Amino acid sequence: MEPDLVRTEQELLRVVTAEGDFLTEIASHLINAGGKRVRPGFAIASASVLDPTGSEATIDVIRGGCAVELVHIGSLYHDDVMDDATTRRSVKSVNSQWGNLRAILAGDYLLGRASELASGLGTEVAGLLATTITQLCEGQIFELESAYDPDRTVERYERSITGKTASLLGSGCRIGALVAGHSRATVESLTEFGLAYGMAFQIVDDILDIVATDAELGKPAGNDLIEGIYTLPVILALQEDSIGDELRSLLSPTISLAQRDRARELVKKSDGLQSALDSARSWADKAAATLTDLPDTPGARALRAASDVLIERAAAPRGRKRFSGRAR
Repeated sequence: MEPDLVRTEQELLRVVTAEGDFLTEIASHLINAGGKRVRPGFAIASASVLDPTGSEATIDVIRGGCAVELVHIGSLYHDDVMDDATTRRSVKSVNSQWGNLRAILAGDYLLGRASELASGLGTEVAGLLATTITQLCEGQIFELESAYDPDRTVERYERSITGKTASLLGSGCRIGALVAGHSRATVESLTEFGLAYGMAFQIVDDILDIVATDAELGKPAGNDLIEGIYTLPVILALQEDSIGDELRSLLSPTISLAQRDRARELVKKSDGLQSALDSARSWADKAAATLTDLPDTPGARALRAASDVLIERAAAPRGRKRFSGRAR
């Protein structure tokens, strides 16, 4: 898949090029900062799951993957404005470098470019991307509704991450399958894979915010606690009699850095962290199960490998050495 991912990078930069150099610079900022390109990778792999030769992806598949990735990057621009973030992917965030107004408009520009790409792939893909953007916004709203709420439930947490993370990964797989012309049964199986993988992906991401370092994340660790976003490991740790009361006392809109660090230490040593890992593994197992009927092709192997890696990370001991990267 490496040559196809190189083509994806080239297409991303081509698509965001504007008439003015200034907008081009802002729009391409996080593209140039790098990234795993999981979403376009899933689109490419999903398109080729029935191809035993591993042929290169068509330009429509590449563009479908780029559309999903641009929605993701645009959402990061908006997220960083909401979080007042200063770094992203180990570089200055767009809002930090150019201000909130330009970051918001550049994020909108990326969403517009994504919609243009999708419209060229047919009405079903265009409608799917529009629905995905809606789901992403709904997931973010659900998260904001629970900000600084130590009584946030697992159900509300999962409802939020279904929209803000899983829907986009599911759509990446679905777009690749649709553009490739797969049967409806295969399209649905690959969509289910992306959705289940996305749930595990976000839970691992939230675990990393607790256990990893700033350098490993490419942004400040523990920022969710500062923003009042209490994720699955925190929700589960709050339910423990031994530490729940102390942890609850630390969580507030005025939490200090010292209190944040103490809260992270409490969650790290709690059973909640292991329970969150178990939940991530369960979702990753569910993702892997959707692939059992696929043939042994390069595309199917790529998806299975992604699932296996996530399962390994989800099952890792809580020692930080195994948490060596940002899922998002």
